[in-house]
Amino acid sequence: MSDKTLSVWNPVKTDRFLVGAPHYPEHVDESYWERDAERMAKAGFNVVRMAEFAWHILEPKLGTFDFDLFDRAIAMLGRYGIDTIMCTPTATPPRWLTVAHPEILRVDGKGRPMSHGSRQHCDTASPVFREHSRRITKAMAEHYRDNPFVVGWQTDNELNTSMPESFSKATLTEFQAFLAGRYGEIGKLNTAWGGDFWATAYDSFDQVVLPIEFGPTFPSPGHLQDYHRFLAFSTARFQHDQVEILRAVKSSWFVFHNLGGLRDIDFRGQFTTDLDFVGYDIYPMLYDEFQRLGNHAKVQALHLDICRGFSGNYIVPEQQSGFGSQPGFCTLTPEPGELRRMALSSVAHGADGLMFFRWRPAHFGAEIYWMGIIDHDDVARHRYDEAKRFATEMTALAPKILGTYVRMDVGIAGSDFDNQEAHKTYPIGLPSPQDDAILLHQYCYDRGIACGFIHPEDDLSKLKLLYVPHWVMWKDEWTERLKSFAEQGGTVVIGARTGTRNEDNHVIRETAPGTALSQLTGVRVEDFGRLAAPGANGLFDVMERSGGLVIPPNKPAESRRRERRFKIGNRELVGGYFYENLAIASDVEVVAAWSNRYAEGQPMATSRKLGKGQVVYVGTYLSPDLTAALAERLFAPVGIEPLIGDLPEGVEVTMRMNDDRRLLFIQNYTDQPAAIGGVPAGRDLLDAEKPVAGRLDLEGYGCAIIELAG
Repeated sequence: MSDKTLSVWNPVKTDRFLVGAPHYPEHVDESYWERDAERMAKAGFNVVRMAEFAWHILEPKLGTFDFDLFDRAIAMLGRYGIDTIMCTPTATPPRWLTVAHPEILRVDGKGRPMSHGSRQHCDTASPVFREHSRRITKAMAEHYRDNPFVVGWQTDNELNTSMPESFSKATLTEFQAFLAGRYGEIGKLNTAWGGDFWATAYDSFDQVVLPIEFGPTFPSPGHLQDYHRFLAFSTARFQHDQVEILRAVKSSWFVFHNLGGLRDIDFRGQFTTDLDFVGYDIYPMLYDEFQRLGNHAKVQALHLDICRGFSGNYIVPEQQSGFGSQPGFCTLTPEPGELRRMALSSVAHGADGLMFFRWRPAHFGAEIYWMGIIDHDDVARHRYDEAKRFATEMTALAPKILGTYVRMDVGIAGSDFDNQEAHKTYPIGLPSPQDDAILLHQYCYDRGIACGFIHPEDDLSKLKLLYVPHWVMWKDEWTERLKSFAEQGGTVVIGARTGTRNEDNHVIRETAPGTALSQLTGVRVEDFGRLAAPGANGLFDVMERSGGLVIPPNKPAESRRRERRFKIGNRELVGGYFYENLAIASDVEVVAAWSNRYAEGQPMATSRKLGKGQVVYVGTYLSPDLTAALAERLFAPVGIEPLIGDLPEGVEVTMRMNDDRRLLFIQNYTDQPAAIGGVPAGRDLLDAEKPVAGRLDLEGYGCAIIELAG
């Protein structure tokens, strides 16, 4: 689908809300199958997903295929009105394949090949592995071509979640070929990578090495950038092999992928345009365990808002339903009521289909305590009841929900692969663009302000404000889009360091932020430097924790002496992470100025009127206090206000809408009752279309979908 337009405003093109569960008939005796199908049908499920880890069953030895188990499972489900999404099983190649071809195994940075016995152990760059991937995909597609119950396909499973990198011989050879295609001449590569620094130039492409960390010190940022570009290219190519086969065999099948981690995937490239829609697996309590934001409802909203920014609405092929674990970690357990609430949150943030992971837990393997809808003892308890309630609601409300997009008043520039990777090549202890942006997203989330992520190449017209969080790589055509947005009345906010490197990861030779952005903002960066992280003991505290050089932190007194403060309005705040001293044009207003030490009085943040709107430049990184101060100054003039005023703590509100309707999703993510005031007039679609105006009472984990009047 190379003609697909990627946009945050896209709904999934579907005429039904897909609801069901990943199902593993190979994990249970066949005597359970019909009871499973009957209970799924009674729960209102209309689809299952299967076979993503079953290559060894489907092809027990090279060239010998056996589809009987899955044929019978699919037929049984079909008799109860449940369709099947088949998966290509390439995340778990069988042992006979890795025995015959050990060269397809991934190799880590220390030269150790991955072992069979887990998953994602094979290298998607390997031509040999690609050949076998195409072969099993074609065999499965041709076998299920005429099966009326097979309605679509998932490619692989959570590509790059376990380990995207590989340093195998196959990776090296394919990397060299990728570079030859990208640059054509070795001299161009040497220029792009800065080959005259540390004598890192090459005489030919077959001399190029892989960027192994600390070998003995750091590789060129350009080298690292291209390696990760290659990994993204290789991943998209591996998927494209499968998509091409599936579409050739039966064009009416839908094809998607379920993403877990988001590493080394270029969402604005072929990976996404190949697909009918994207799927995102969401485990709120697992992500909060790793990200430590302290609130799994916020983590879920953040994760899904980031994902929606890649290409619009999505489905959730795996939604957390219970306790989850592998030997090295475990999640919290959703309390009664939370399964449904978390599922409705996924819908509120753009899901047009959802499957609970999983139907029943495994009794063996590395996820024996990853609970599903049915318990180990085959009993359906409260999770089944909640899943049934959700499925019934979504089936009934599908005509209202499908075809709507998620409202955004505040947009955050996101979903740009090169900027994500450029930060990683030279982090120096600074927050990533996404980490910085989280502060703005959380500010809006807590106050019920419609906020999300969007690429500058997308349609910006539905936004009121756009924040660009320190994108060091910048394209002049993006400047024109920001200029047009501001001229039409929007507010653009640009963070420090934006536009300071070119596409080769070189620092630009112009005064920052470069000619185009300087003309847009009316500022030039005269000086810059590092600051301590907010609350850190010393200047390099964050750098040490994030894996950089271990430099003993400065003494707290020294840190305080070098502290940078600034005044914004009648407040004096402390700058964090980074500072820029700005020179400004005559038509630029100073929004904030540094207020101590040698920079006292110098501009830190500025505003320039442009048409009906303005462009704001901020010469530091966000902090909670600075985020609040900017919001108080910038939101009201462009009409940014909460969807519900005075939102109680513990209540989430979002809106899905189109030209015909507005649906206000209100969720209480605490276990205590909540009273919400100021609710616009409408009807609660989850409560027999009961009229609502002003006050709404929600029980613990209670939810409402208000179709607004007018």
